[in-house]
Amino acid sequence: MKRSPDPITEGAESRVAVAGHPVHPMMVTFPIAFLIAVLGSDLAYLVSDDPFWARASLWLAGAGTLGGLAAGIAGAVELLAVRGIRRRAAAWSHFVAAVMPISVGFANWLYRLPDAEAAVLPWGLYLSALGVAQVGLAGWLGGKLVFHHQIGIVDEDGD
Repeated sequence: MKRSPDPITEGAESRVAVAGHPVHPMMVTFPIAFLIAVLGSDLAYLVSDDPFWARASLWLAGAGTLGGLAAGIAGAVELLAVRGIRRRAAAWSHFVAAVMPISVGFANWLYRLPDAEAAVLPWGLYLSALGVAQVGLAGWLGGKLVFHHQIGIVDEDGD
């Protein structure tokens, strides 16, 4: 059964792309991994009491936040520049949900800067777990945009 084209998203081309590939989905993978890994390195620190893991959490929080900010800028430009994306409530929900883990990651990173080891318990661990939950929500909403609303899907065969 052939799907009828959606008039809102039909012909919506990415405005932030390299060789036809949207930049935002390419940029989110590392920040997602880094922000999730902060929780893992916090738990490794609690189990091993090795300061390496506390420093790893500091660096992961910083890299995840800065990378997430860059990916967020690319996503925000895409959201604002493409009418078919901008008209979807799910796109705005994803935008808001994606700002949350970047904000929590930034707070987590700043909290750890003075003393990475002392910051792990209790607030560092709490912020890390909260960030993982928020990354999951933002990712789920982003997946909904791709798989349900077909945002970013290119049908080169015309089928």
